[in-house]
Amino acid sequence: MQVYGIDAIIRIVSHFAFIYLAFWALRSLRTEKLFKAFHETQIRMTIMMASVALGFTFSTFFLEIIVMCKNIFLSYQ
Repeated sequence: MQVYGIDAIIRIVSHFAFIYLAFWALRSLRTEKLFKAFHETQIRMTIMMASVALGFTFSTFFLEIIVMCKNIFLSYQ
């Protein structure tokens, strides 16, 4: 994108949206069975770190697909 301010806002919103979606999806898993009892803080931190990693990866993939599609359409003009 040529306007850097708008590009930055779209990237930030996309990253946060995908991180939230990953967090929402990971909360549905029964992670308490994977950890020892009374380690809720570690479980929450693991879910948070995993959601950031997954959300950032999905968001980067999504934004890259948009850039590739844009480049395809710009090359035919």
